[in-house]
Amino acid sequence: MTSDEDDPGASRTAAREGENRPSTRAQYWCSIVSQLLFYGLSLYFFAYLTTYYLTGAGGATLLAVTMVPVAVALAYLNDLRNGNLYPALGPLVATVVGAAYAGALLYASHYLIAEFDNIRIYRVGFWNDHDQLVGAIVALLVLEYTRRRYLALALVIVALLLYTAYGYLVPGMFSHPGMSWERILTASSLEISNGVFARLSQLGLTLIGSFMLVLAVLRAFGCIDSILVASSRLAARSPRMLPQAAIIGSFSVAAVSGSGAANAATTGTATIPALIQAGFPRVKAAAVETAASLGGQLMPPLMGIAAFLMAEYMRVSYFDVVARGFAPAILYFLGVSLAVYLLAGRYMQRAVNPRKEPVTPLDMANLGAYGLAVIGLIWLMGVERRAAMSSAQLVFMGLLMALSVLYVARLIWAARDNLAGLLRLGALRDAGRPFVRMIETFSVNTAELTVLLATLGILTAAFTITGVPTKVGILLMELAGANLALMVLVAFAFGYLVGMGLPVAPTYIIVAVVTTPFMVRAGVDPWVAHFFAFLVAVFGELSPPTSVVAAVTSRIAEAPFVRTMIAALGMCVPLLIMMAGVYTRPGLVVDPGVAQLPAFTLLLIGTIGVIFVLYGNFSRHRQRDWAVRVVLSLLAAVVIVHPDESIAWAAALPTLMVAAWGLLRARRALRTKPLEPAPESA
Repeated sequence: MTSDEDDPGASRTAAREGENRPSTRAQYWCSIVSQLLFYGLSLYFFAYLTTYYLTGAGGATLLAVTMVPVAVALAYLNDLRNGNLYPALGPLVATVVGAAYAGALLYASHYLIAEFDNIRIYRVGFWNDHDQLVGAIVALLVLEYTRRRYLALALVIVALLLYTAYGYLVPGMFSHPGMSWERILTASSLEISNGVFARLSQLGLTLIGSFMLVLAVLRAFGCIDSILVASSRLAARSPRMLPQAAIIGSFSVAAVSGSGAANAATTGTATIPALIQAGFPRVKAAAVETAASLGGQLMPPLMGIAAFLMAEYMRVSYFDVVARGFAPAILYFLGVSLAVYLLAGRYMQRAVNPRKEPVTPLDMANLGAYGLAVIGLIWLMGVERRAAMSSAQLVFMGLLMALSVLYVARLIWAARDNLAGLLRLGALRDAGRPFVRMIETFSVNTAELTVLLATLGILTAAFTITGVPTKVGILLMELAGANLALMVLVAFAFGYLVGMGLPVAPTYIIVAVVTTPFMVRAGVDPWVAHFFAFLVAVFGELSPPTSVVAAVTSRIAEAPFVRTMIAALGMCVPLLIMMAGVYTRPGLVVDPGVAQLPAFTLLLIGTIGVIFVLYGNFSRHRQRDWAVRVVLSLLAAVVIVHPDESIAWAAALPTLMVAAWGLLRARRALRTKPLEPAPESA
């Protein structure tokens, strides 16, 4: 769930406009055309979806065949206006290509609406050439966008489609007779129950899209910026709180972001330079933000795309997932915070105030709106038991009205001596910027997400018609036998390999489709199996050698990518512990609420022990220090994985005692360590 704000493509386009004077006029008109096409289609997309959220008219299937082509067109037009659509072709050719793509997709949308009943009822299985041409337009342009944006995912899909067509060339148990390209095309598009218009795309346009509205209005009116200002002022109160302020800011943004990479790009530009100025090595500063930003996939009420997919696959309400997600998210947050606290005692050298501006009444109002949005979503879904989509819509409307009134009041107050000036064209244009930004943010994020989910629809269609999940599951069962621990290790290895090249959502889908049915058949609780798949998918954002979040933070910090990724692995150890913990302490996710506390407490104590093993300091003497670490690691392992909970609780007390000793030493070191003044450039 990324934003196009401050897109580097826009600056590159602007730079090119000044380089070649003879082409300035052509570039100018190409820019105008691309902007008009994008904003016109964005307004239609926003209006259509918000109307659907209020009325539900036509149902999710009709919505998908109508809006998926529009979403794909929007994704292309967004790249076009930012100079990222085939830049080697030049602005004129790229504009023609982008307009042609958009025109073809809008025609496809029109045709699919007009022939909706014929395609899905009367001609099902016997589609005519026109039907197949329209389906091919949508499917191929979805794959082309995926090739440009997610090359690894596109390569996986192409390989799977080739396997679908030529499976008879594959030896062994994975051999199959092969299918015609016509069958592959219709399964990817016209069958509706599979492919680009299937339930994944419907989920992106309905449930996830409604939550995107909440995120869009918070971003448009500056609530996210106010979170960063407030967390920075927390550091200003006590310079030693700077690392914790970075964690708090990242997790607060993550609660409504749901994306590790997007969260890193949003908050990392402020937190990473501040940590470096405070004395953190560049690698460690980038690793701190990597660990904090990864919480964007775990933090309710918006736990990333995979959490919505989990609710869909398990046929439960989204709040059922959210209610169980709080305990793992808090455990992860506390573990990362402790690791960063211990690192601060080791590396922090200078007092830095990352932001000097005060928290204004506007910031306080924005923070209040943010808090009410989170509380409102939890109240409506958890207490009133409303559907997640209607809850998000109610919160969006409340936020929009409240923030709009506040914004208009600010404008009137600022122009109180010249109210007539507010009616000038330029003033009206400036006044409308938050609303334009809201529509733009919602349209871009939802469109790009819908294209990704449409791509995953093609992936799952190919999986379904070839029977790959069943074959891989049988292979896993044969490898693991009756040993659950071995089955979990094999499933983790499978998810790790998948996650190296794919985003979180497709990783979760593949792991869930391939492994969870067989785990459930072996006696594992469905919540445990699906949360394991979810955690493995989140780990894919961090797993070497292709960590997306570490790539973003290392670029901001100008630090080596591989070293950043390895350093972040140690700070993200709570995530690894929870992968094992959902099996050894299933109470963490099986039943929400008070029932989670025993498992949560044991895993938290074990996590604290492991964090101190990695980052604590127990003695000045190296041998004594390592002896304590070895003992503590054994105690923490018993707390986390021992099947007898009475033994685990017995090991928990000495684990806490040793950790408390390490904490006292860390506090003493941090308090007595003098901090130098910040450099003037800070």
